Amino acid sequence: MAGENPHRRLGIGMTIAMWVVLLGLLTMFFQDWGERQRNPNQNPQMRIGADGVRELVLTRNRAGHYVASGSINGEPVVFMLDTGATDVAIPGPVAKRLRLKQGRAMVYQTANGPVKVYATVLDEVSLGDISLRGVRASINPAMHQQEVLLGMSFLKHLEFTQRGNTLTLRQYAQP
Repeated sequence: MAGENPHRRLGIGMTIAMWVVLLGLLTMFFQDWGERQRNPNQNPQMRIGADGVRELVLTRNRAGHYVASGSINGEPVVFMLDTGATDVAIPGPVAKRLRLKQGRAMVYQTANGPVKVYATVLDEVSLGDISLRGVRASINPAMHQQEVLLGMSFLKHLEFTQRGNTLTLRQYAQP
């Protein structure tokens, strides 16, 4: 196209670049928004009372679950609190990422039927500033989600109260 205006080509190129940048920014915004909807407790805040009680307030997500960021053995994970789970239940891919050792094989009865899991003990489990050491857990190779089920082997050491869309966890000072 010998007679084409170079300014017109530049304008078309700039328009395309603007749309690509705008779509990229919108994608990033909605991914972050979706993650905040799934896990509204990405940075849980702790309150410590005068009596030494640690208190963590979590907000329920849109699906009705309490999901929060925490850590296992110092590595970041996302927890879904599950009072119906006996142990902390770790999906196979997460256990591999955390380099957890599989102990003895066991069969657990779940809502979906029996499942083969492997016993393990976690050096440290942290949710906000609440940390426990030597927490019993199970590695479930059949679980493929990224959330770790934070079961009663952790929760039994806390007091928890649910009101409306919030769950308050309290850890009392050790005598």
